[in-house]
Amino acid sequence: MSRPPRGQDVLAIAPQAIASATTIEPLRQAQAVVLPLQYGMSLEQTAQTIGLSKGWACRLRNQFIEGGAVGNKGKSVRGGRHREHFTLEREAELLKPFLESARMGGILMVSQIKPQLEIALGRKMALSSVYK
Repeated sequence: MSRPPRGQDVLAIAPQAIASATTIEPLRQAQAVVLPLQYGMSLEQTAQTIGLSKGWACRLRNQFIEGGAVGNKGKSVRGGRHREHFTLEREAELLKPFLESARMGGILMVSQIKPQLEIALGRKMALSSVYK
């Protein structure tokens, strides 16, 4: 037997969110809460009804329950630069001479960029990391 769906505390505002949704994303998010709680649908049935995978339906549902909007970069939504070597500003500073030559019709060559990045980083880098 599956667990009972959670979210009873936000069930009162979910129908209002459905009525006021202006795009498909917030509509699906609110539907992911309402369908299991009011109509007894399973997560699989809910996902099929709103046209998403089971994982996305669960993610949208949890975002709504936590009070987050679709696309909100909260703790439950992964995004951003998680394995960055430099800040964006430092990276732009390091790549500036290479990008300027490329604007003038030159070609970006990773073999020229890699040593400069390694010096700035203070260690060797894999070629695949330089390409990224």
